[in-house]
Amino acid sequence: MAARPYWKGFLRLSLVSCPIALYPATTEAEKTRFHQINSKTGHRIRYRKVDEETGDEVDPDAIVKGYELSKGQYLEVTNEELEAVEIESNRTIEIERFVPRAEIDDLYNIRPYYIAPDGKVGIEAFATIREAIAATKMVAIGRLVLTTREHMIAIEPRGKGLVGTLLRYPYELRDEADYFDAIPDIKIEKEMLDLAKHIVETKRGHFQPDAFEDRYEEAVKELIQRKAKGEKIAPPKREPPTNVVSLMDALRRSVEAEGGRKPARPATRRPRKAAAPSPRRTSGRKARKAS
Repeated sequence: MAARPYWKGFLRLSLVSCPIALYPATTEAEKTRFHQINSKTGHRIRYRKVDEETGDEVDPDAIVKGYELSKGQYLEVTNEELEAVEIESNRTIEIERFVPRAEIDDLYNIRPYYIAPDGKVGIEAFATIREAIAATKMVAIGRLVLTTREHMIAIEPRGKGLVGTLLRYPYELRDEADYFDAIPDIKIEKEMLDLAKHIVETKRGHFQPDAFEDRYEEAVKELIQRKAKGEKIAPPKREPPTNVVSLMDALRRSVEAEGGRKPARPATRRPRKAAAPSPRRTSGRKARKAS
């Protein structure tokens, strides 16, 4: 069953536009979820919204948004006032430019949405925009407003439709230097690097998401089934980690564990013995002079 549209509006490339709908491309509906309950009564815990000062419960209709101007001083902003912030991306995704896919750092990606035509009107325009993007072999960059926030979105063809990925703004990314600058520069020994590269080679393959298995999710479901049958659940005894003497030892053991042969060490060349000097030939003039 298809999900409800998360957003409806128009997709526009210059003067060509068409009605579209955005649908979440991912779901967590199959994930196991827990509720908080009272261990003494078995009843579910409910949270109530209360006034911070009076402690009285507040009716949902009385709750509005507030921007904190100073400590304890709030400016009330209603949904109607936010809707008055009318910008073009409220209802239209305007394609602003095309960029190479490789230039988009993965750190900017937030989440994907499927983009499909909204109704039969404008399908030809939708297909035209889709094929135009495909022909460039680039990614279209536009912007739209979702939940009172404007987002940049990267759009590319996918099957008969389009997929749009929300992008972060640069100010939302933390500076990697804050985390990486303290890492010292280390020169890795050639043998250690060769062993590590050999392990990588033994694990080489292709991206196959169908082979992904959420082992924790399956284990949780099994635990619930066992618990429902009245079984007593006890944590398994875990073996203490093996103490590895050195990184080199760990790499060698890893190669053995992967069932691969150790990479051959480069043959060391023995120094060649110097050849005995051959007797110099004397020219005929010098020979006659010697006699």
